[in-house]
Amino acid sequence: MFVRALKENGFNVLGVGDASYDELRYELKQNLTEYYRCNLENFNEVYQALAFFSAKYGPIEYLESNNEYWLRQDARLRDAFNINGMRLSDIDRYQRKSKMKECFLKAGVKVAKFIVITDDNKKEINAFSKEVGYPLFAKPDIGVGAHGSYKINNNAELQNFIKTKPQGVDYIVEQYVHGEIISYDGVSNSKAEVIFADNEHFPPSISEIVHTNGDMFYYCAPSIPKELDKIGRNVVKAFSIQNRFFHIEFFKLDSDIAGLGKKNDIVALEANLRAPGGYTPDLINYARSVNIYKIWADSLAFDRTYEYLEHQKYYAGCASRRDNKNYYYSHNQILEKYHNNICKEGRYPYILSDDLGDTYYMAKFLTKAEMLKFRDYVQKPAK
Repeated sequence: MFVRALKENGFNVLGVGDASYDELRYELKQNLTEYYRCNLENFNEVYQALAFFSAKYGPIEYLESNNEYWLRQDARLRDAFNINGMRLSDIDRYQRKSKMKECFLKAGVKVAKFIVITDDNKKEINAFSKEVGYPLFAKPDIGVGAHGSYKINNNAELQNFIKTKPQGVDYIVEQYVHGEIISYDGVSNSKAEVIFADNEHFPPSISEIVHTNGDMFYYCAPSIPKELDKIGRNVVKAFSIQNRFFHIEFFKLDSDIAGLGKKNDIVALEANLRAPGGYTPDLINYARSVNIYKIWADSLAFDRTYEYLEHQKYYAGCASRRDNKNYYYSHNQILEKYHNNICKEGRYPYILSDDLGDTYYMAKFLTKAEMLKFRDYVQKPAK
C-alpha cells in the first residue's frame, strides 16, 4: 500500500529486501520499478544496493523503511547518499526514550519522573524508588512495544530487576502512571507541520496485554480533542518530524498525581517516528474515510495532501482473540452478525501475536456504544 501510493504520485520506487523476488506479492511487484535482494543486517550489502540504484537511476530522493528497527540504519544510509530526511546526528532523540523526554518538555508537555539505569549505576534506582514510590515501570531505553518491560511493585521485585537487568542494555525507569493510553498519529510535511492527524485509544495498554495474555482492543475516534491536537502539533514541531509518519503516545490521567497533574491531564509517554503498528493504518482509513498511504505519499511528492479529509467519520475498533482461549461466539457468528460493519478480518503474523493476539476483526460504527458492544461480542469468553 505504501509503495502503490508512491507510484501513483509519480515516484520510481526501488525496493531493497531480504526476501526472494518470487516471494513478493503480485501487487508489490507491479508497483516496484526494480528490486534488489540482499542481507538487510549487513550494512555493506545494503550500501551496495543503493550504490547500484544511484548509478542506474540517479540521486535517490527519499529512503524509508517505516520500521523502527531500521531507524538507525536508514539514517546512516541517508548520510552516505545525501538523501532527504533524518540523519544519524538526530537519531538519539528519536530512538532513546530518555532523550524524547527533553523534546516533550520543550513542547510544554509534562513527563513522568524517570531515571536511566546502566550497568554502572544500577543501585541509584533504590533512591529513586524512595522518591517516587511503587509501582515503577522499567523498559529498554531503546526498544519497541512492550518487549523487555517490567512493572516493579515492591522492593523485592526491584532488587530482582537490579540482578537480572540484561548486560549492556540501558533501561529507563519511571514512576508508574495510571491512565488510559491515547495516541496522536499522522503525517507531517517538510516544515514539521501536521497535514493529517488521528486519535487512537488503548483501553488496555500493550504492556498489560502482553503480561496478562489478554485480548487486545483499541480504536480510532472520529475526531481529535482540541487540547490533544494542540499538544500533538507542538510535539511534532519540537521533535522536528519532517515528511514522516508519527505515532505519539500519551497518558490521559485517571486520577490526580501529586507533582504530575490532575485527572484527565495529558502526560507524554513516548514518540515513534513511524506509522502506528500492525494494521492500524487500515483502521485509520476506516475511521476517517481516507487513504493514509496516499496522504504520506502526498507529503513526499507535494509537501501537502490532496486527499479529501471531510468524508463521514466513524468509531473504528479492532478486537482480537487468542488461539489458546475459548470464546462464546464462533468466527462465523461474528461475520454473520456484523457483516455490515466489519471492514477487515484475518490473522496477525506470529511476530505480532504477543502484543496483538492471533485473530483480529476491524469494524466501524457511528457510535462508541455500538463499537463496544461489538468488542464484547467478539471477546466474550466461553462458559
